[in-house]
Amino acid sequence: MTPGDNGASTPEDDDPFGYLYADGQARGAQPPSGSGGYGYPNAVSRVRSVGERTYGGQQQAPQYGGQTVPQQPGAGYGQQPTAAYQAPETFPGGAPTTRQAPPTPGRGRGPNTKGLLIGAIAVVAAVVIGISVAMLNGNGDKNKANGGASTTPTHSESAAPSPSPSSTSSVSASGDLPKIDAKALRLEGGTTTASEFKGAKADGGIYVTGFNQVGAKVTWTVNGIQKGTYRLYVRYGVPGADANATLLVNGEANSQPLSMKNFGNTPAGDWEKGWKTTWANVSLNQGSNTIAVACNDGNQCNAVLDQFYITK
Repeated sequence: MTPGDNGASTPEDDDPFGYLYADGQARGAQPPSGSGGYGYPNAVSRVRSVGERTYGGQQQAPQYGGQTVPQQPGAGYGQQPTAAYQAPETFPGGAPTTRQAPPTPGRGRGPNTKGLLIGAIAVVAAVVIGISVAMLNGNGDKNKANGGASTTPTHSESAAPSPSPSSTSSVSASGDLPKIDAKALRLEGGTTTASEFKGAKADGGIYVTGFNQVGAKVTWTVNGIQKGTYRLYVRYGVPGADANATLLVNGEANSQPLSMKNFGNTPAGDWEKGWKTTWANVSLNQGSNTIAVACNDGNQCNAVLDQFYITK
């Protein structure tokens, strides 16, 4: 097959680089010249608008994004139409004119963490308030159970009961030996205190009565004593008749009864003139000792008791 002439040159036959090939040179293709033309002789050289192309004299409107751009009025064959570009978004169905911002994370999507945090704080506050109210109500119930009184001692009430009169005596700081009144003795066996007649030296004129029965007993505890022999003095009263009792030191009875004679021969029945004093030697231990006077079987106990004291 040999190359042939297919007739008049058409735009499709234009080859700007035909001069580089043997068949193009055979057909007269020339390299570009200063005049701006190149290619085959009588080659078609037309300037076209962007997107514009004509075939057989029929002009096609340029295409942009699938839309046909209308030509300007008065633009005909041989005239260069004015390319009026319009953005695709100006045509019906074109691209949107504004950009849609991508959804911001956390806005309208996912869990509402702020709401959850507020809810959690509210729950904690409600629990704390509930506990506080329960504690206050518990304290109120305790006060009601106690008759509404405070559990803290006040000046009008004592945390501990007041001590009863003690039957204990001690050696003083100056070394004085102890002394005790009748009303401070520990009373047992039906003994009691009285002040019907005068003459008792105890504070208030009080003495111990009810001693005239078997089993009657008074006890005195002495502290701070050094070991040794002491003399126990007992002040008593008789109605004009002799009496005696059992003396016990640290639970052990003396071999001789405690004599309570009617010294001075007081008239019978005269209690106010019958006050006397007797004594007995006692052996005391170091420290604490108990001294008791009791009415046992064989004793004559019709007497009243006033004061006890000891000397060396």
